[in-house]
Amino acid sequence: MSALKSLILRQIAATGPMSIADFMSLCLLHPQHGYYTTRDPLGAGGDFTTAPEISQMFGEMLGLWLAQVWHDQGAPAPVTLAELGPGRGTLMADILRATRAVPGFHAALSLHLVEASPVLRAAQAEKLAAFAPVFHDSADSLPDAPLLLVANEFFDALPIRQFQRKGRAWAERMVGAQGDALIFGLAPPAPFEALSERLEDTEDDQIVETCAPACAVLDPIAARIHTHGGAALIVDYGDWKSRGDTLQALRGHAYDDPLAHPGDADLTAHVDFRALAKAAAPLQAHALTPQGVFLERLGITRRAQTLAQGLAGPALESHIAAHRRLTHPQEMGQLFKVLALTHPNAPPVPGIL
Repeated sequence: MSALKSLILRQIAATGPMSIADFMSLCLLHPQHGYYTTRDPLGAGGDFTTAPEISQMFGEMLGLWLAQVWHDQGAPAPVTLAELGPGRGTLMADILRATRAVPGFHAALSLHLVEASPVLRAAQAEKLAAFAPVFHDSADSLPDAPLLLVANEFFDALPIRQFQRKGRAWAERMVGAQGDALIFGLAPPAPFEALSERLEDTEDDQIVETCAPACAVLDPIAARIHTHGGAALIVDYGDWKSRGDTLQALRGHAYDDPLAHPGDADLTAHVDFRALAKAAAPLQAHALTPQGVFLERLGITRRAQTLAQGLAGPALESHIAAHRRLTHPQEMGQLFKVLALTHPNAPPVPGIL
């Protein structure tokens, strides 16, 4: 039995079943045994692969989007360029490479990274050393200045709570124990004011997920953009509203039982983009757009064709497969969505429906 599972079982024995949010927090961020605090989870040697690791084209498109928004808003200087959960720094490295020829952009920006993992901070510091990144434990300490922020597959890893409808009340789904096994169970049903509006679009026994940490993350971001200008670009998998049990675990690039390997598997859930848009008020939440549509509108196919001219054989096949994976509706193109947030008086943003 792992040390973290033993710790969780002892905590349940002492205080009773824990919320899924508390379970996720322990599994992902425990200082000694947490998934993100003890390893690099990305790539072939990890448990999952994100869009920036699939192809440089993803970061290039996002970088040009950020630069265009900066230009359309009057090219403010200085400007904060920030990323939430930057992984190995691959996305930000591609963003910076793609924008190096944009007049004035690099001279205006200061780079800020919000990262909880010491392992990944080290990788980011090495890859982005030329830009002297400033690290933050949370978005609260980002500078009070115009802000261009990107978050790719960040919000899906924040701890969620799950509630199952029981009449006009809600029973929270909890993590308990049966011997040495972790099991799901339900707390007694009770009214839950925060979900009162969901009584209109759910049926008995349906599950709704909430993510209070996501709303807390957006508060300081929205405040800076509303006061100083800029934009936030959020790319993740999910939909406009939460419905159903979407908690999942990935281990060795395969789905796993979320309770089976605490601290040794990635835990995520689909993002409720409507909740993010509400939390970011009074910012304007632009139309939620599928990733594939967004990238095509930004010109990814034209970029793919240019890159393909110098390729042949397996390299060309891999390149074509990467383009398909990022954009095709049956791959990441439809499941992943893009939400852009700006001041209500800001100019329109590119790539959005």
